[in-house]
Amino acid sequence: MADPRRRRLRYAYGPYAGGPDPLAPPFDIREAMDQIGRDVMEGSSPRQALRELLRRGLEGRRGLDDLTRQVWQRRRDLQRDNRLDGTLEQVRELLQRALDAEREALGNEDSDDARFREMQLDALPDDTGGAVRELDSYDWRSSDAREAYQEIRDLLGREMLDQRFAGMKEAMQNATPEDVERIREMLDDLNDLLAQHAQGRDTQQQFEQFMAKHGQFFPENPRNTDELVDLLAARAAAAQRMLNSMSAEQRAELAELAQQAFGDPRLANALAQLDAQLQGLRPGEDWQGGGRFRGDNPLGMGEATRALEELGQLDALAEQLAQSYPGARMEDIDLDALSELLGEQARVDAQTLAELERELQRQGLFERTADGSLQLSPKALRRLGESALRDVANRIAARRGERETHRSGAAGEATGATRPWAFGDTEAWSVPRTLLNAQLRQAGGDPRRLDVTDVEVVETEQRTRAAVALLVDTSWSMVAEGRWVPMKRTALALHQLISTRFRGDDLALITFGRHAQTVELGELVGLEGAYAQGTNLHHALLLAHRHLRRHPDALPVVLVVTDGEPTAHLEPDGEAFFDYPPSPYTVRATIGELDRLTGMQAVFTFFVLGEDPRLAAFMDDVARRCGGRVVAPTLDGLGAEVVADYIRTRR
Repeated sequence: MADPRRRRLRYAYGPYAGGPDPLAPPFDIREAMDQIGRDVMEGSSPRQALRELLRRGLEGRRGLDDLTRQVWQRRRDLQRDNRLDGTLEQVRELLQRALDAEREALGNEDSDDARFREMQLDALPDDTGGAVRELDSYDWRSSDAREAYQEIRDLLGREMLDQRFAGMKEAMQNATPEDVERIREMLDDLNDLLAQHAQGRDTQQQFEQFMAKHGQFFPENPRNTDELVDLLAARAAAAQRMLNSMSAEQRAELAELAQQAFGDPRLANALAQLDAQLQGLRPGEDWQGGGRFRGDNPLGMGEATRALEELGQLDALAEQLAQSYPGARMEDIDLDALSELLGEQARVDAQTLAELERELQRQGLFERTADGSLQLSPKALRRLGESALRDVANRIAARRGERETHRSGAAGEATGATRPWAFGDTEAWSVPRTLLNAQLRQAGGDPRRLDVTDVEVVETEQRTRAAVALLVDTSWSMVAEGRWVPMKRTALALHQLISTRFRGDDLALITFGRHAQTVELGELVGLEGAYAQGTNLHHALLLAHRHLRRHPDALPVVLVVTDGEPTAHLEPDGEAFFDYPPSPYTVRATIGELDRLTGMQAVFTFFVLGEDPRLAAFMDDVARRCGGRVVAPTLDGLGAEVVADYIRTRR
């Protein structure tokens, strides 16, 4: 009988909300690593390459530069399409409507009082603020005029409140005197709370009482006085920037009109006191900035303040997206603001870049050196090598119609694979596979215990251990002629091939410019081009000889990639001698070292870049002397030629 407790269990299924989706496909970083690797090989540091990748973005995802460009476009549109005098324009229209209605009413009266009132209206100040102030005590004869004038007061009050409090303009539509009194009381309590807070007193209890009484004015639900101050200060600073963006005449006009808000100057005074306190509590807000608005769309005071607030948010976003300040991280970007201002797709793009940055670091593709800088890890170098070798293999396959880089032979190492026996094969039988084939055939009804068709042989590949020296020219001409990155990708591909397919071989990477040196793969990948005269092939051959001598039982292979004649050699004291055109001493020293390697039965291949006829003639002579080959590849085909030549030599 089933346990009744188990029958009571209920299960609910819904979207996973416990963090990253555990069933999501792993983040594909191959494209990112290719881009970073190329930048590093061109001379950028890993940190610079990562930043450049984030700026450019990936296929189908915008980078930081595109997002920043959209931010500035949004900012430009905001200033180009709008202007800030919408409230002044509305007040002027309402004032003109009131005066027209009043003059019409007075024109229908035949009395000295009507003529006197007309003289009063004619004598009003030219500026809107002064005219509205003068009409404060005017006894309107026209009900339409009185209504229009009252609308001016209500508009000013609602706009001033809308600058500081979200949604207040709509809430105060058709406000009653009781509503205005409640607002004034809230402002008094707010100013008292901020005054206590400015003195350093504990205001949490006072804040809770304030929110219990006036919380409907703050839909953002701040949790303490500091959050309330942050909220109000940001808006007050935007309101001040709005005023800074207006002309002096417009500011003066608004200041005078503010006294008429709801017909009660106490509101304007309370707001002025609030602004002063907020500026003292948050001096770090931008109280001095502004902007030039030159469009045709008039904005009210509340709308204009929000436009200035949006400009401030856009400026902050632009700084976050620039990532140019010390310690900048993708996590600094305000995704909510990005989504609100630029749309949900912008948020997705920025989030993808942040995930990419985290994934690159999580997978250990960068490591920190002793001096605190970043460098590519061995894992990252393997990824770059895989990419380079894949490109090379595709080129070889396209050129020769083949992709496999091994062949079966009569002797060699087992590959782990088997194949059906064919006439003439001398490889050992694979007993498990042969017996399995016989069992399967018998299960199908064939009574024979063993048949020649059952036999499978162990596939082997011929391998001869090799010691390989790859000599790459790092003189300035390699950088200037765009040969720097192809040279590095060639080294990556060859290193990857040897470390994965021919692990018994030993590869030495030797760079030669004014001097030569043996380098690790990471050093070569991160090597920066430097202006130095000299192509010291002699020194490189010396180091190659030292490497090959350590492996007397291996096939010696020397691969040379260069774009210039040898113009330097190493003197006995260790100094490099340079001369151009090549000195006879340099040529003699280089040929002498070449002969020593030839005596070791070394296999030579020279990959000549460029179209220098002197270099071509020199390399032809050298190749004939040592029995080597000369290959003149294109830059795109350099890696394929080197790898294919190495495989040919191994066979």
